[in-house]
Amino acid sequence: MKVGIVGLPNVGKSTLFNALTRTRKAEARNYPFCTIEPNVGVVEVPDERLQVLREMFCPSAVVPTTIEFVDIAGLVPGANRGEGLGNKFLARIREMDIVVLVVRCFDSDNIIHIPGPVDALRDLEIIQTEFILADLESAQSQLERNRRKAKGQDKEAVQLCDMCERLLEHFNEGFPARTLPIASEEAILLHRLFLLSAKPVIYACNVAEHELADASSNLHVKKVYDYARDHPPSDACIVSASAEEELGQLPSEEAGQYLAELGVMDSGVSDLIRKSYRLLNLASFFTAGEKEVRAWTFRKGMKASQCAGVIHGDFEKGFIKAEVVAFEDLKKFGNSHEARAAGKYRLEGKDYVFTDGDVVVFRFA
Repeated sequence: MKVGIVGLPNVGKSTLFNALTRTRKAEARNYPFCTIEPNVGVVEVPDERLQVLREMFCPSAVVPTTIEFVDIAGLVPGANRGEGLGNKFLARIREMDIVVLVVRCFDSDNIIHIPGPVDALRDLEIIQTEFILADLESAQSQLERNRRKAKGQDKEAVQLCDMCERLLEHFNEGFPARTLPIASEEAILLHRLFLLSAKPVIYACNVAEHELADASSNLHVKKVYDYARDHPPSDACIVSASAEEELGQLPSEEAGQYLAELGVMDSGVSDLIRKSYRLLNLASFFTAGEKEVRAWTFRKGMKASQCAGVIHGDFEKGFIKAEVVAFEDLKKFGNSHEARAAGKYRLEGKDYVFTDGDVVVFRFA
């Protein structure tokens, strides 16, 4: 799964990427397009349950699940016509599963802001408009192509034509593809069109360090949260990219003290990672023993045999049963022996739908 970090130039994308990946691989400078080629980083998904399992099983290794973040060059008005990095920029976003749209929510005379005075709502609408205009052209092209196939009674082409016609009307009214009302069975069709504005979005409100403790009172932040609520599937979070980058360079104890000094309990980056994970409809199950405790990613709704395949294809092919205990039950009883004695372990077949937090041992041929 890939999460693309996008936004206008000089809003803190590369600084946020460095904080997420705990590196300085993304150049952050006070001028437009300091990022040309995308930076890619694999980021651990914070999960407090791993620490509980560590203390319970005392393993040699603890392995969290991960998600991939990509820092993409800044977008400018007219990108759909080739302005800035134009089509190259948009093509990279098409490869992403979700978009983190960084929005500047702080004033500073020392950092250039291309559109003019800081206006978070205007900035995010600039980007959404570019997505919609690019999708408008794409939908028109795909409509014309599928109309020819539809004349030959191609059933899927007929469905795609209907979808494109509805989308074109939706785009002309200024709405992104993700807000188009569709039936559940049409989701696959929409996905096959590879539209930018169909992707789920998290709006990362980049605030000044001194505003973190009371960021909800920031007028720009309020507007972005309202916008996210009115344009699902989307979410919003608060970060201070500069503070997060510094935080990422500190040992855990000092990092906690630094957060306390800023007046917050948790890192905004951790919140962003978790929300990205949820918006992608992902969850985690665990395998746990003396050798290793590991978190595994699965898409919600996956069955036991499919989750076995996440670990190894042979597990899915030879699946027999899954021995499952809920994390909360395991935590409550303190160890696997007591949880077994209480009857909390159960054997599930291949059609069992996994739940976030399941701790499992697979039996396979």
